[in-house]
This record gives sequence, C-alpha cells and structure tokens, in this order.
Amino acid sequence: MAVLALTNAYVSVNSVVLSDHATSVTVNYEIDSVEVTAFGDSGHKFTGGLQNNSIDVEFNQDFAASNVEATIYPLVGTTTTVVIKPNGSTTSATNPSYTITNAYLAASNPVAGAVGELAKMSLTFTGGTIAKAVA
Repeated sequence: MAVLALTNAYVSVNSVVLSDHATSVTVNYEIDSVEVTAFGDSGHKFTGGLQNNSIDVEFNQDFAASNVEATIYPLVGTTTTVVIKPNGSTTSATNPSYTITNAYLAASNPVAGAVGELAKMSLTFTGGTIAKAVA
C-alpha cells in the first residue's frame, strides 16, 4: 500500500505559486445533498446538488512583492483560482491536480502572531468548482 507524507505540496493562488510559504493545506470536496423524497417512499432519498468546496491554507507570512501578502490582500472579497497538488508541480495519476475556479476569499489576517512567534496567515477559500486532473 502506497502512502504519502505531505512534504512537497504545490499551492498556487491566482497563478502565483506560494508552495514555499505554505505549511498546511486541506481541500474539502463536497456535493450538497438535495432531498427528493416523495409520498410512498419508506425512507429519505437524496440526489447530488451543487459543489460545496473549500480550501484551507496556512502560510508563513511574507510581505515582499509577489509573495503571500501581496498576492492575497487584493483578493479579499473576490473570487480566484486555487491549484493544489499533493507532491510537487508535475501532474500525474499519482499526483493529481485539484483546480478550484471561482473560489471566494471572504477574509484574511495579514498580521497574526504573538511576541517571538513566526507570523502566519490562515485562509479559507469557499465555493467554486473543483476539477481533478491526472495528466
């Protein structure tokens, strides 16, 4: 059985690769349950509805041009594209690419941390449509 320790995840936000600043990533892929139960059914019935996706990412903060803060700050309140791959930039059957288009970023925390701690930025992108590629 093959297993993977996430040591080289690929994270791109708005076409800017921020993998070297990312410390944690979670892709949540969900399809809403739409109830279709009708008279005569003996239990609830459901069908798939809309995608209800989210991406949680934690970054080591960096205020330099083309890095974390400069990329994220203008995206708050807008939609963007986020691409996540578990192991590096090359897409394959064993390293699928998850591209979420129209992912909405409601908020960011550009300054977060305590005295002597590493400055971090934790983000949650919600909504959008996910597409998985293996080639």
